[in-house]
Amino acid sequence: MAVPQNKITKSRRNKRRAHDSLTAANPAVCANCGEYKLPHHVCPHCGWYAGREVVAAGDELQIEEEVA
Repeated sequence: MAVPQNKITKSRRNKRRAHDSLTAANPAVCANCGEYKLPHHVCPHCGWYAGREVVAAGDELQIEEEVA
């Protein structure tokens, strides 16, 4: 059974965890609308990627209602 022989001190434990922190996002400006977006992702505001529209924006979608 794996049981530590000696106590791990707080400083040694915290040194090991020094690189476990989260990194902040690196937003880029969308070339079409100017909003911030993640690099190499479709813009969630306008739906453009690499100079062309690949996804229709949310307000442009026409959802057909079922006739009951």
